[in-house]
Amino acid sequence: MPTALIATDLDGTLLRPDLSVSPRTRRALDAARAAGIVVVPVTARQPRGVQRIAEAAGFTEWALCSNGSYGVHLTTGEVLFGAHLEVATQRAVAGAMAERVPGVLFVSVRQGGEVFVAQTGYADIAHFEDHKREPGEMGRHPLDDVLAEPSLKFIMRHPELTPRELLAELRALNLGGYAVTHSGAPFLEVLAEGVSKAWGLAKLCEKLGIAQNEVLAFGDAPNDAEMLQWAGRGVAMANAEAEALAAADEVTLSNTEDGVAAVIERLLHLAPPAATASSPASSSASGPSGS
Repeated sequence: MPTALIATDLDGTLLRPDLSVSPRTRRALDAARAAGIVVVPVTARQPRGVQRIAEAAGFTEWALCSNGSYGVHLTTGEVLFGAHLEVATQRAVAGAMAERVPGVLFVSVRQGGEVFVAQTGYADIAHFEDHKREPGEMGRHPLDDVLAEPSLKFIMRHPELTPRELLAELRALNLGGYAVTHSGAPFLEVLAEGVSKAWGLAKLCEKLGIAQNEVLAFGDAPNDAEMLQWAGRGVAMANAEAEALAAADEVTLSNTEDGVAAVIERLLHLAPPAATASSPASSSASGPSGS
């Protein structure tokens, strides 16, 4: 079947390493939209982070944020769905992990991604690049406040352990009742049970009347793996991590080389634009990535 929807991750996939949208990539996205293909960003970012690149990428319609837990229309603000990790599950996870791995810290991202409630001590180990938020603006909250409301995304971080090491400790608890992933950032991202980028994309496709095998998806990180496997055609970037590479049907060029654009050009029989294929990236796309 022909491609009806392109689902693309942002950081490490659509965006250049400097978080910009290259002219070649913008040209390819515009050509896809002109051909009647729906183009949807599917990202760990929150809506405000997507809005920062919306003009550069031409995004005006649906976006799947917070690793697929939040579907929102970028122009109208309509919320298609919001899946939250419940307070009881957060408390169970936080309590068990704090006992098993002393020093672990938590953040609750909630209220449509607008509220970022960080446990006291988190800002001390965070950097601006982690969430595209100044650590001084993250707040310093007691754990009870962090756990007080359901989260679109519940962030877990340790000052010494890597996300993969922390993930092994979490899985050893065998608690259940949640989903967990990571995006290349230095923390784990805990979601409501069953939620992933694939889950959110399936819900959007149902609304739009688009079949699974009409979806072309791009990604580079572990949190993209389910989406790449679910899509009719899953494409990993050359710079992708092992989980994404294993889940994909094929591999394209890296994000530095405009790998997303290269696939869309072949799909639409467009010649790569010689003047922009290797030109410097443009249209700054800074904004929250992991938060």
